[in-house]
Amino acid sequence: MDMTHRALTSLKHAIPQPYWLDAEGPPPGFTRHAGELHCDLAIVGGGFTGLWTALLARQRHPDKRIVLLEANACGGAASGRNGGFCAPSISHGVSNALKRWPQEAEALIRLGRQNLDALQRDIERLGLNVEFERQGKLNVATTPWQVDGLKAMQEKYRRFGIDCQYLEGDALKARLDSPNYVAGLFESNYALLNPVKMVRELRRACLEQGIEVYEHSPVRQLVEHVDGIRLETDYGVVVTERLALATNIFTSLLPRLTSKVIPIYDYALTTEPLSDEQLSAIGWQGRYGIADSGNQFHYWRKTADNRILWGGYDAVYPFASKLDEGLTQRPETFIRLAEQFLDTFPQLGDISFSHAWGGIIDSSARTTMFTGSASQGRIAYALGFTGQGVSASRFAAATMLDLLAGEKTERTALKMLSRAPVMFPPEPIRYSAVTLAQRGLEQEDRTGRRNLLLRTMDAFGVGFDS
Repeated sequence: MDMTHRALTSLKHAIPQPYWLDAEGPPPGFTRHAGELHCDLAIVGGGFTGLWTALLARQRHPDKRIVLLEANACGGAASGRNGGFCAPSISHGVSNALKRWPQEAEALIRLGRQNLDALQRDIERLGLNVEFERQGKLNVATTPWQVDGLKAMQEKYRRFGIDCQYLEGDALKARLDSPNYVAGLFESNYALLNPVKMVRELRRACLEQGIEVYEHSPVRQLVEHVDGIRLETDYGVVVTERLALATNIFTSLLPRLTSKVIPIYDYALTTEPLSDEQLSAIGWQGRYGIADSGNQFHYWRKTADNRILWGGYDAVYPFASKLDEGLTQRPETFIRLAEQFLDTFPQLGDISFSHAWGGIIDSSARTTMFTGSASQGRIAYALGFTGQGVSASRFAAATMLDLLAGEKTERTALKMLSRAPVMFPPEPIRYSAVTLAQRGLEQEDRTGRRNLLLRTMDAFGVGFDS
């Protein structure tokens, strides 16, 4: 049986929706906004960023009226579709911090680690049942240049006191047994969680603390007045003194942000639950996450019932930044992912996949999030997480609250956050530029050499990643 036929067979029963959303069942009952209300703080967006903003705002302001508006169900977009990788970073990793923000890299790395510590404390303080596991992450390499990259990463980690272990041969096989990988770097300070449980538990905590959560209440228009900001929904109006925009890639309420991010469609599969014997056959006994070292990389992890979530590789930009739920189902990508999985784990040749889905990454031109304000400081926003928002969203929420309060903090002083990324060019230049950049990254994966376009982008602090 050839690889493509095996891949097609493995996908015969894959449910075309996110595993997390299917496994956790329908969302809880909701309240839709109706009528007119006035509040101290309104938050638009009910994913990780919006929910964290509401909870951190309640800590700061026990008596203020806080309202959260979500266009659909909380966590129905990026927050409920990701892999649940919870990084000790706000800068898309140590290497990215050193490359793009060398003068403040030490602060970014320290704040990222502190943020993960604080996130864990909040999970424990609020009693959030989110399958949080701080068991580490294994980074693996295939080619000689990727091995060199892991060794360089090890040196950077040592420079900043980050615990890690370089692995080859039997030491690597004890962590992961695959013919495709020749080296690994294990970092112990990394976490995983169930993203849909995280959203629903954050939502529960908001309601318990008197935060008003209105779902299926899209904000159709934002109008600024001297006496407040007016948000028009389908069934009424919310007038607020301060506004936090946590809308991710959906930037229509503040058009100035539209060209700061682009949608990149990312895809994932989950297997049926694996037995202990199957997991033993691939040498994966722990609960740590894994990612390979390519520009077109894969990430994988175990779920609570020992399925393998396998995602990544294809990063699809649709012409004109099209936002379309139909694009989250892409058979050619699912077949490619299944083929790559079977090639990585020949020991699991009879595996079947249970779910196949996609989601949108809000990608900035420098692969890191950013924050800012508008309307004389009455509006704050955070976006551009580029696939690294599970933990960084909490840090972004705290930064938005600093901005709305007019406070100068270490967070607001960070150049990474306060300086907006380069704008993406208009179409059709945008599509052509992204396509050329992707081809260059694919070529670098094959050859280990970075072409002129990518080197030029590096010189201007511009990048493309997920």
